[in-house]
Amino acid sequence: MEVDKANLEIAALHAWALREPESHRVYTVIRLTAKSGAKGYGECGEVSTADIEAARKVVVGRPATAIQGVQLALKNVPRVIGGLDVAMLDLIGKAAKAPLYQILGGPTRNKALALVALHGKTDDDLTASAKTLRASGFRAFMVPLPPALVRNQGQAFAQTVQHRLDAVLEATDHCDVVLDGAAALTPGDARTLAGMLEPSHMLWFDEPCPMSNLPALRKISDECVTPLGFGRHFEQPGEVLDALRAEVIDIVRPDIARHGISQIRRMAALAESYYVAVGPNHHGGPIGTAAALHLAASIPNFFIQQIPVPESDVDRRMRAELTGGSIEGVKDGFASLPTGPGLGINVSDEALDKYKEWTI
Repeated sequence: MEVDKANLEIAALHAWALREPESHRVYTVIRLTAKSGAKGYGECGEVSTADIEAARKVVVGRPATAIQGVQLALKNVPRVIGGLDVAMLDLIGKAAKAPLYQILGGPTRNKALALVALHGKTDDDLTASAKTLRASGFRAFMVPLPPALVRNQGQAFAQTVQHRLDAVLEATDHCDVVLDGAAALTPGDARTLAGMLEPSHMLWFDEPCPMSNLPALRKISDECVTPLGFGRHFEQPGEVLDALRAEVIDIVRPDIARHGISQIRRMAALAESYYVAVGPNHHGGPIGTAAALHLAASIPNFFIQQIPVPESDVDRRMRAELTGGSIEGVKDGFASLPTGPGLGINVSDEALDKYKEWTI
C-alpha cells in the first residue's frame, strides 16, 4: 500500500474530555490533524490538560508513523499513549485508504467474539440485565462478585457466588460467563472459588486477586482447572512476560485505553509464544471499541473482546452520535469488523463539542 509520508506530518492535536450522562463513564478523545488536512482519532481514559499539553509538544511536527518514538518520549505521561497510538494509526490507515487491520497484517478473522459486563448489584438485577443483553445479541457475560465484606470469607461466600452464576446461566440458556473478581479477594478465597466453580465451566475467572504474589497464583492455577485472566492493570509488556513465565495466566487482559493497539500487539506476541489467548479489557467509549475490533482482527491469538453497553438510552444515543452511528451492535455473539479506511468510523466533531466537559 502506497502512503504519502509527506502528508502524514502532524500539524495539530486537540482533545475532548467526555462523560456519559447516566453511567458517568469517562474517556478522552484525541484528534490529530495532519498537514494534508486528514484527521485521526483515538481514545484514552481520564487525563489532565497538562497531559495533553505534554503530548502536543511531542507529536506536533512528527510524522504519524513515528509511533515508537512518541511512546518513548511520553513514557512519563503514560495515560495519553493509548489514544495517541490509535489516532496515529488512524491517520496511516486513511492515508493508505485501508482498514487498520490490513495495515497491521490482517484480517485474521471476519468477526470478533464479544463479551459484555452485566448491569446491577443484586442477583435479580443481574439476571434481568442478562436477559436484555442476550436479546440484543450477546452470548458471553461478565458477572461481578457479590460485595466482599471481610477477608477470608470461606464456603458461605463461595455458595453465594455459585447461586449468582447459576441464576445468570439459567437466565441466558447457559451462555458463556466470566466471573469478575476485580482483584478483590485473598488468594485463599480465590482458590476456594476457582475450585468450587469448576462445574460452571466459566470462560475464565478475571482478576481473582492481586498479582503481587505470583507463587500464590501459581498454587491456584495448579490446583484448579478454571482459567485465570489478568492484565487490566499491566503497564508494560514485561509484566505479561512475568505472568507467562510463572504459568499463572490463561487469558491476557490488557486495557485498550491504556495501551492502544501497538503495545497490546507486542503483549499478544509474547502470549502467543506461550499458547495463551488475548481478551482485551475495554470500559471506555465507541472509538475505543472501533480500535479494539481492529486489534482483534490483527492478532492470531485473539479470543474475545469486551464491549461496553450502557444501560441508559441516553448514553447509548451519545455513543452513536460520536461515531455517526453505532458500531457496537452484536449478532449471535459476534461483532462485525469496521470496513472503512483507518478506524472505519466517522467521528463527529459536533458531537464531541456537544458532550465535552472540557476541550483543549
